[in-house]
Amino acid sequence: MTEDVDARRPAAPETDQATNPDPRRWLALTFIAISQLMVVLDATIVNIALPDAQQALGINDVDRQWIVTAYTLAFGGLLLFGGRIADYTGRKRTFIIGLAGFAVASAVGGLATEAWMLFAARALQGVFAALLAPAALSLIAVTFTAPKERARAFGVFGAIAGGGAAIGLLLGGVLTEFASWRWTLGINVPIAVIAIAGAVWVVRESKAGGSTRYDIPGILLASAGLMALVYGFTRAAEPDKGWDDPLTIALLVGAVVLLVAFVLFEQRTPNPLLPLRVVLDRNRGGAYLTFLFVGAGLFAMFLFLTFYFQIVLGYSPIRAGLAFLPFSFCVIVMAGVASQLLPRVGPRPLMLIGLAMATTGMLLLTRIGPESQYWTVVFPALMVMGLGLALVFIPASSTALIGVDQRDTGVASATLNTAQQVGGSIGTALLTTVYTQSVTGYLADSAQGEPDRALQNLAFIDGYQTAFVWGGGFLFAALVVVALLIRAKPSDLPVGDGAAVVA
Repeated sequence: MTEDVDARRPAAPETDQATNPDPRRWLALTFIAISQLMVVLDATIVNIALPDAQQALGINDVDRQWIVTAYTLAFGGLLLFGGRIADYTGRKRTFIIGLAGFAVASAVGGLATEAWMLFAARALQGVFAALLAPAALSLIAVTFTAPKERARAFGVFGAIAGGGAAIGLLLGGVLTEFASWRWTLGINVPIAVIAIAGAVWVVRESKAGGSTRYDIPGILLASAGLMALVYGFTRAAEPDKGWDDPLTIALLVGAVVLLVAFVLFEQRTPNPLLPLRVVLDRNRGGAYLTFLFVGAGLFAMFLFLTFYFQIVLGYSPIRAGLAFLPFSFCVIVMAGVASQLLPRVGPRPLMLIGLAMATTGMLLLTRIGPESQYWTVVFPALMVMGLGLALVFIPASSTALIGVDQRDTGVASATLNTAQQVGGSIGTALLTTVYTQSVTGYLADSAQGEPDRALQNLAFIDGYQTAFVWGGGFLFAALVVVALLIRAKPSDLPVGDGAAVVA
């Protein structure tokens, strides 16, 4: 149990920012955005390099999933703790520590000579990302207090969150093809150095006031529960394991027990890791659920469209990455529009329109075939999805922090990131499962003997189409959540010190 020495007095920087906005706040946003880009890129940049890394380090097919799983387990499991560390220790300090640790872990991974070194480095990346991500989002919340400025700041954040994953696929392809798979990790080092230098120079420190005792039992219950949940869904997606695997069942049941125990404990402890007031608010809870379903749905687009490009259409890694750029471009362009509209119309109309567009775009991908033309089939779907999701990312990020007390900003930001991570894990498992079942069923119904390449491609396409339908279902579920729960008006957006009226 620890207590911050500043707990007896209000945090001066936050008070100052309420009446005296930081004149260098837009420059600060630049370096915060750079860090966010690094974290988002890392979610996809390594994926294209997996085959090369596996071959170079002699990793077998069973263990290769740990290159991804080690990162997601640590990241998803420790996010809530990372958010509280940011609140109590100082958001700028936590931000810089997260950047430095992420850079060191990336360098170790890039220099790995054994499989265990790469797995350990990826886990360390996840640990420091769990510090970095909530600190970055909460720094935006406490740096930008005027509604219009905060909307524009979240517009930048949302554009990076939405477009960075696609850019990561392109950059991963370029680095893997022209340099080495090791640079998909090593590229983080110069990015982190730039962000650290900028943060030391222009970012203001802020931290929570009042009692800052850490909720150790809550930390253990939440971290263990989230790790069990993420690993359970990840294991379920493995072809040789599945949903009926005893360990998969044990992990998922254990996750439920641990997370229920966590909620019950948080109701009674005086210093909760996650104050239930943060998630039980109608608007904030709706935003977290929205991010969970959107994270699950987007997995269908990025993963299975990548397979379609490279396996069926024969695209190189670079060409496959380039094919995603229209999505990134549309997110970036529409994010600027969304940030201008948010203070005028509020989050709900934008999110409803955006999710309707995103669902439509996902379902348009079901038109793909073995010889489909990119510009007439895939391109329109990516455009519609990119434009629509930009109208979701910015309002949802802002809504997730409406009415949050300053001392809870870090944990509220961490909850948003946790929702994304858990959503992505659920999407991985469910969509991989339905894809595999669809492909197997198609081949069983169609093959007479050993299937040829053409029949295999048709089976793959049937699986992709099924995954896109499910992905569209996740996005539609997010639309229903917004329609039922989000009621925030423009006047509810944060003003002054960031404590807004909650609808």
